[in-house]
Amino acid sequence: MKDPSARALFEHAAQYAISYRGDVATASPYATADADELREAFDTGLAESGRPGAEIIEQLSNAARPGLLGVSGDAFYSWVMGGSHPVGVAADWLTSAWGQNAGIFQTSPAAAIAEEVAGKWLIDLLELPHESSIGFTTGATMASFICLATARQDVLRRAGWNITDDGVFGAPEVAVYISEEAHSSIFATLRYLGFGQNRLKRVAADAQGRMMPEDLVRLIAGDDGPKIIICQAGHINSGAFDDFEAISAIAATTGAWLHVDGAFGLWARSAAATRHLCRGADQADSWAVDGHKWLQVPYDSGYAIVKDAAAHQDAMAITASYLNQSANDGRNPSHYVPELSRRARGFATWAVLQALGRKGVEEIVVRTCANAARLAAHLQGVDGLMVLNEVCLNQIALAFDGADGDAATDRVILHLQSDGRWFIKDATWQGRKVMRLSFSSEGKDDAEIDRFADAIVNAWEAVRD
Repeated sequence: MKDPSARALFEHAAQYAISYRGDVATASPYATADADELREAFDTGLAESGRPGAEIIEQLSNAARPGLLGVSGDAFYSWVMGGSHPVGVAADWLTSAWGQNAGIFQTSPAAAIAEEVAGKWLIDLLELPHESSIGFTTGATMASFICLATARQDVLRRAGWNITDDGVFGAPEVAVYISEEAHSSIFATLRYLGFGQNRLKRVAADAQGRMMPEDLVRLIAGDDGPKIIICQAGHINSGAFDDFEAISAIAATTGAWLHVDGAFGLWARSAAATRHLCRGADQADSWAVDGHKWLQVPYDSGYAIVKDAAAHQDAMAITASYLNQSANDGRNPSHYVPELSRRARGFATWAVLQALGRKGVEEIVVRTCANAARLAAHLQGVDGLMVLNEVCLNQIALAFDGADGDAATDRVILHLQSDGRWFIKDATWQGRKVMRLSFSSEGKDDAEIDRFADAIVNAWEAVRD
């Protein structure tokens, strides 16, 4: 090590990290500093000359800690966020220390092969077609971007249009069929790809947010042009799954590309108890899924999986004479994502998969779903408290029936937030305010769930009309 102080610096940073992880389980999950306080702590002026590393790391830790959320703690119930498995965190530290650019095999053979092997395991774990290719990216939003960019290029190719040579101007119009209850990130992704919101074919959904295949049939009837259908594994509020068997049959009959947004719900395929929810999902053409949700890989981690590896590579590959490749090289990671210079994301995924194993991943899915079912069972029958969804996975949507409507739900949420113990947030679903609860870290024990259920009931009793 050229700089003898580097070792001490790394050890210094590690101690702050260890301290944080040791405290987060029982600390308040909320940030304790507001925006102005955080600006004051961070914005101390740009130094004219360099500062000692230990001093900088100390200031960074002290400035950041009041603004961190306890995502990996026991009391975090909002948003679908994983808890960053310790082995993944350790592997991520090594990834930073190694400083590899995972663009092509020759810039980091180890990074390329780690992705190759971890990708094979992921496809096997999710029970997707073994010939599928996989791109390691930031999360499910970018994964869907990659998959839908591939879909756009391939359905246009089948229609006789070469998007690589001729672009999108003048191309046949691609019809996109999407549930009215699709996640907001999918609508954003389509916008990034040039699909105007007013031109999307919005398919009706049922009360749980599931796409209605009969409405898809009605909308798609007579459409002979290039088509993409987007369905969903795990509705963000209800956890519900679209009918993949029916929708995939429609896609096959009409020649449409079928994409599954499976940010967290696709992991249901890894557990025997929940696999039936995803029946038929393997018949799709592409899938987007997060690693930093149920798999507990540290941020950022997502996977774009495409059944047709050649189509995937045609849409994404970056080539140049200086990007050397020989016959004996492994896969080039940049052939499957729109990034050339990027972090070596495969190491942390490889490590977490090894740490959990097939049974460990299944246990997380089963345990967190059991958490949701236990909480819902406790709350059923409480006067004025409504569980709005069929609790089939890890999501619960609650509302409270006060004389002033949504204000009752707001009051319960504010009451629960006031003691800083439970991290919960609101959402709007089907035109009403809801308390949306997510179970996506490694799972809480029954006693913790029971305490939270009691807290919700007590809050409702304290604030009801």
